Amino acid sequence: MKRFLPLLLAATFLAGFPAAAQNVPDIQFDSAANALTTPDDIYLGEVSGVATDSKGNVYVYTRTGHPTISLGGARAFAHGGSRLFQFDRNGRYTREIGKDLYGFMFAQQVRVDKDDNIWTVDQMTNMIVKFDPQGRVALLLGRKAEANPIPTPPPPAVPPGVQGAPPGSGQPRDIFDRPTDIAFDAQGNIFVADGQGNARVAKFTKDGVFVKSFGSKGNGDGQFDVVRSIAITAQGDVYVADGGNNHRIEVFDTNGTYKRQFPAIGNPQAICLTTGANPILYVSNSNPPNNIDTAGEIYKMDLNGKLLGKFGRAGKMLKEFGTVNAIDCRSPNQLYVGEIGNLRVQKITLR
Repeated sequence: MKRFLPLLLAATFLAGFPAAAQNVPDIQFDSAANALTTPDDIYLGEVSGVATDSKGNVYVYTRTGHPTISLGGARAFAHGGSRLFQFDRNGRYTREIGKDLYGFMFAQQVRVDKDDNIWTVDQMTNMIVKFDPQGRVALLLGRKAEANPIPTPPPPAVPPGVQGAPPGSGQPRDIFDRPTDIAFDAQGNIFVADGQGNARVAKFTKDGVFVKSFGSKGNGDGQFDVVRSIAITAQGDVYVADGGNNHRIEVFDTNGTYKRQFPAIGNPQAICLTTGANPILYVSNSNPPNNIDTAGEIYKMDLNGKLLGKFGRAGKMLKEFGTVNAIDCRSPNQLYVGEIGNLRVQKITLR
């Protein structure tokens, strides 16, 4: 028993220790210099979202622009703090989508669905905007606080046991509090990571009708501290990155039933799931804005939580990362990585 105890303690310690400190093999990779080119009068700010469509076009949702505030009676109306740019498959600037849109203020994420619709998630307007491939607004989810009554009434009380709204689950309705990400299941249902203010995932039909919420504030199974990112497999497993709470990824089915978790994988601020017969998960160990010289790498893992490798580190040069907030992995060995800290997108090729 005396000889067994040190082994048990070591195993327990390792299970709760960040993946960065474990023996994870390094993946060789390259980063293309100036992968995206913008006109002389357009600059990228903090890159919070990057995504590609089936034609290879690249979409970047970035915190740059000229915020406008208009007075309307007792309150102010603000928009214009973020912009959505499109580039072609060769990285050449093509157009801007949604210029000065009411739902653009503080960019958080952009995703492209299977039909090449473009979805933006804005943290400060609490709005999600769906654009069709031509760049026209097709659907809105959520509402800005300025569009709600003043004072805003509290969310309705939800009795324990009501489906879709466990006690403490935030607002069990279609109003968000600083959402962070969006994903889609095989039937086209919409899942919103709601996110920074609430601690839940909100489910909608493909037509935008609210279905239910799952998750609540806490550190137990199926609970969240901060819901940072979300991805869904073709079979319906929902992977949710939970910041805090031992920096874990939790797995649910599409009804919100908790299945399992992968603890201690760094700081999973961005996750991306590949498609195909053997999908893999890319997970950022994003360095925090108050300590930008630590962590920074990106992990490659299978759907059972096994770490297959890692690449990159914190820094400002090519092949280094500064607070990764978005990963696009439509091609499993060619990634686009959006960085908040370095105001850029890197095009990564894994060897």
